[in-house]
Amino acid sequence: MLKALANIGKYIVLLKNIFSRPEKASIYYRQTLRELENHGIGSIWIIVVISVFVGAAITIQTNFNIENPWLPRYIVGVTVRDSLLLEFSSTMVGLMIAGKSGSSIASEIGMMRVTEQIDALEVMGINPAAFLILPKIIAMVLFMPVLCAVSVAVGLLGGYLVCLIGDVIPVSDYIYGIQYIFYPYYLSYAMFKAAVYGFIIATVAGFYGYHVQGGAIQVGKASTRAVVISSVMILFTNLVITNIILH
Repeated sequence: MLKALANIGKYIVLLKNIFSRPEKASIYYRQTLRELENHGIGSIWIIVVISVFVGAAITIQTNFNIENPWLPRYIVGVTVRDSLLLEFSSTMVGLMIAGKSGSSIASEIGMMRVTEQIDALEVMGINPAAFLILPKIIAMVLFMPVLCAVSVAVGLLGGYLVCLIGDVIPVSDYIYGIQYIFYPYYLSYAMFKAAVYGFIIATVAGFYGYHVQGGAIQVGKASTRAVVISSVMILFTNLVITNIILH
C-alpha cells in the first residue's frame, strides 16, 4: 500500500516536471512527428486486422442472440454500430496500444535511464522528463482518436463483409441499421475516451521507464509493469467515464 502511494506521488511529480519547464516548441514538433509515425501510423495495420474480425464476430453474435421474429433484422446493424462506438473500439484500441506502444515507450526510456543518457540530458540543462515524454503524450493524445475512428469504420466493414459472404442478414438491412437514428454524440464520446487512454498510456509507460533502477532485466520488468498498469487504468477510467457521461 505504501509503495502504491509512493508511486502515485512520483507519478504526480513527474507530470509536474513534464509540463512545468518545456523546451523549445521546434524541438517538440520534430519529436512529435517521429512519435506519430512510430506509435500512430505504425499501429494502423494491427488495428485494421483486429477490428475487421471483431466487427464480424459482433455481427454474428448479435444475430444469434436476437433470433426473434418480432424484431427487425436491422437491429443487428444498430447494435454493431453502437457497440463499436460506445465500448469496443475505444477500449479495444486502448488495450492494444498499451501492449504495443506502452511497452516500447517504457523500454526506450528505461534503456536511456540505465545507460545514463537521461543523466547526461540533466547535466546539459535539458528537462529530460519533458524532452522525452511530452512528445509521446502529444502524439498519443492526437492519434488515438484517429485509431479509434479507423477501428469503428473497419469494424462496420467487417460486419458488412460477413453479411455479404456469410449471409447472416440481408446487406440492405445491415446498412439501414447502421444509419438508423445515429447520434453524433456517441462518436464524440468514443473520441474523448480514446484521447484519455492515449494520455494514460504515454504517461504511465513514461513513468515506469523513467524510474528504472538497475540493468536490462529491470527494463524488461518495467515494460511489463507499464503494460499491466496501463491496461488496469484504462479499464478503470472506462468505468468512471461511462458512469459519469452515460449514467
